Amino acid sequence: MTHPTSIRRDSHRLATALYLAAGMMPVLPLRAGKGPFGNCPDCANNACGGRPNMKTPGPCTCPRPCHGWAAATTDPAVITSPAWTRAWEQAETVAYHPGGAGVTVVDLDDADAVTWARTTLPPTRTIPTTRGEHWVYRGAMRSANHVRPGVDIKSLMSYARWLGPGIGDMAVRPPAVLALVEREETTRPGEAVDSSSVTLARWGRSVATGCRHTETYVRTGLDNGIAHIKGQPDKGAGTAAYGAARFLACRHAACPGPCGLDSLAEELIAAAVAVGVPASYARRCVTNGMNSALGAVA
Repeated sequence: MTHPTSIRRDSHRLATALYLAAGMMPVLPLRAGKGPFGNCPDCANNACGGRPNMKTPGPCTCPRPCHGWAAATTDPAVITSPAWTRAWEQAETVAYHPGGAGVTVVDLDDADAVTWARTTLPPTRTIPTTRGEHWVYRGAMRSANHVRPGVDIKSLMSYARWLGPGIGDMAVRPPAVLALVEREETTRPGEAVDSSSVTLARWGRSVATGCRHTETYVRTGLDNGIAHIKGQPDKGAGTAAYGAARFLACRHAACPGPCGLDSLAEELIAAAVAVGVPASYARRCVTNGMNSALGAVA
C-alpha cells in the first residue's frame, strides 16, 4: 500500500490545472524559476510557425507546452496528454493566461506598490504573493511590465502564477488600470513627453526575464534603430520608428517571454519624439510596427 507522503507532487499540480480549466481558465505548467518550459527542437526559433493565439499566428500543432503563455489551454485531453504529463512531472507550479480567462492581473511587487493600489484603485479580488499582491479585475487588456514602480499588468499575451482564488469580489477593470498602459500623450513636437504615467524602465534583465538574447545583442539592435530614427529629423522619422519596432519585435518571436518589448518601444517612441514626431503618432507607429511583426492587437 502506498504511503500518503509518497504521492507525486505533479498529481497536485495536475489536479489544480484541471480544476482551473473546468472553469474556463487556460492553464500551463511552469518550471523551476517560475518560467514556462522552453520550446522543443521542432518549435525552436519558431520553425513551426507559432501557435494561432500568439503574436505571430501560425500553424503549430506541437503536442508539447511550447511557446510559453500561448500554450495555455482549457482542453483536459491536452492537459493530461503524455507530452504534458512529462512537463507536469517537472513543473514547479501552475500558471494561467489571464487574458484568455477574460481578466487582468495588476501585479503589485512590493509593499509600496500595494499601498499605491489601495489609495488609487477600486477594491477587487486580492491574492497575496511572496512580496506583494495580485489584484484581479474583470476584462482583458494589453499587458505591460513596469507601468510604474513595482507594478506590472498581466492579461493578454502573458501568464500569471496560480496562487489561489483570493478574497473579495472581482470588480470590472477600472479606467485607472487601462490608463497605466494606454496613456494619452499630450506632447507637442520637439517637447518632452507629458504623460499621465511614468516612462517604462530601460530594457534589461529585470523586465526581460524570458528573453533568450544577450543584453549586448538587444541593446545593439535598439541603438541602431534609435540612430536610424534620429537620422530622419526633417521627415520619415515615424516610418523609421515603425521599421525599427518591426525589426526588434521579429527578433523576439521565438523567445518564451516576457522580453520587455514595452520597454524597447518606449525608447523608440522617445527617440521619435526627440526629432519632432508628435507623441501620439510616434506611439502609433511603434505599436503598429511591433504588431505587424507579432500579430498583436493593442
